[in-house]
Amino acid sequence: MKYGAIATGSNESLDTAKHIFKEGGNAFDAAIGAVFTSMTSEFALTSAGGGGVLLGINNNSNPILYDFFVNCPNFNNQNANFKKISVNFGKTKQDFFIGEGSIAIPGNIAGLLKAHYENGVLPLSTILEPAIHYAKNGVTISSYQSYINSLVKPILLLTKDGKNLFTKNNVFLKEGDNFSNKNFSDFLNQINRYGADFFYNGDGADLIYNTFKSKSYINIDDLNNYKVIKRRPLSFKFKNYQAYTNPAPSYGGTLIAFLFHLLNASKKIDNLNIVDLVKAMEITSIARSKFTTNPQDEFEISKILNDEIFDNFLNQFINNDFSQNQNKLSGFGSTTHISVLDVEGNAVSITTTNGEGSGHFISEFGIMMNNMLGEEDLNPFGFHKWKSIRRLPSMISPIIINKNNIPKLILGSGGSNRIRSANIQVIINHLIKGMSLKESIENPRLHLEDNNLFYEPNIDLKNYNSLANYNKINFDQKNVFFGGVNAVNTNEAVGDSRRGCVGEIF
Repeated sequence: MKYGAIATGSNESLDTAKHIFKEGGNAFDAAIGAVFTSMTSEFALTSAGGGGVLLGINNNSNPILYDFFVNCPNFNNQNANFKKISVNFGKTKQDFFIGEGSIAIPGNIAGLLKAHYENGVLPLSTILEPAIHYAKNGVTISSYQSYINSLVKPILLLTKDGKNLFTKNNVFLKEGDNFSNKNFSDFLNQINRYGADFFYNGDGADLIYNTFKSKSYINIDDLNNYKVIKRRPLSFKFKNYQAYTNPAPSYGGTLIAFLFHLLNASKKIDNLNIVDLVKAMEITSIARSKFTTNPQDEFEISKILNDEIFDNFLNQFINNDFSQNQNKLSGFGSTTHISVLDVEGNAVSITTTNGEGSGHFISEFGIMMNNMLGEEDLNPFGFHKWKSIRRLPSMISPIIINKNNIPKLILGSGGSNRIRSANIQVIINHLIKGMSLKESIENPRLHLEDNNLFYEPNIDLKNYNSLANYNKINFDQKNVFFGGVNAVNTNEAVGDSRRGCVGEIF
């Protein structure tokens, strides 16, 4: 490769990364610029009003992680607007909650700008230039984005702001139509001029507070005091690989590490079959349910990696001695992921999300705010149960896997709770079973939640008697439900077709 390997959720974000590489940018520049573009090209999946996590390697140093996921607000508003809405996947239907009362304190702007300032080599104006262009002049709606928009159409059209953006002559925008967001273009120019302070401490913060104060939990102090947290990535080993991912208070990375510990310690990783994988998923979900009970303990999930506790779960896994998992089906997972590797060995794995979106906009900025306070999977203790400011737990799990201190696989996925099952299966397919990266991503997937075993075509479960008690739900084609893994290595760059994603060695 001349510049690098890129896997993103849209052609526009891919072209943005390529443009920034040509301008002399590194992996951080390219990935961050691509994320800003995706806020237009993947409007329903990410936003300046959402949150995310960036995992990176800079100049062959130790991996660094920027946690800029959303915060719980520190304010109780009895008049908050909070209501239920449904999304239908065809084979399964899910409820979640929107309205001003679903908005958590966003982190994307703070996190992206901080990560760029500390690791990028190009000026912010160059990074934002493509995103400003696409927001102003528009993008052509792809077939996948049209599908996603149709799923969340009631949210996109909830308010006048959304109707102005997503309808033309009173007709909902469809595949092939041009989608532009000139107010967001103006907002990015403001960010370029004034930085993150504009959004969190300046006129932007005042506008956000005044827009939502009557029916949300947002207050000005929470915006002023939002902080990006640099964390030591969670690391785990399997075979000859060293993997790095998102630690607590996120759930996803810890659960992925836990499952790989199960497979390693039980010596099943080399000859893994479907039953072993399903049972490992079930034990992992049980571990999660038992160690996510205290809303005041951000790091409670980490206990499942303690030796004594882990050994108990390991024995249950080996002996098939465990009770049925009772977790509810998690949310739709409006999330997007970008993986980038450059010729210098810099690597970035970044996942951002807006939930399904609250349906409510900062009109002047063209930004729909998140609905993270309305995501059941992020609020396992019940809605609005927090008693102090904290990060909401997340399944976001950007991953970098090294061998001999050299990045061998950079990946991540969208898809709520399916993020971990999607990432796990791609890693196993590629690094354990030896499939190409494309085969690893396009291979059919399964996902266990509660007693429901969801699976894609060409997975044959008929001869596995030990799976007879599961409620099996067979999708008739590969589906967005099963996540969207975008991954790169030195030889391949692959975007998941389930989500219309793209990749290129450049």
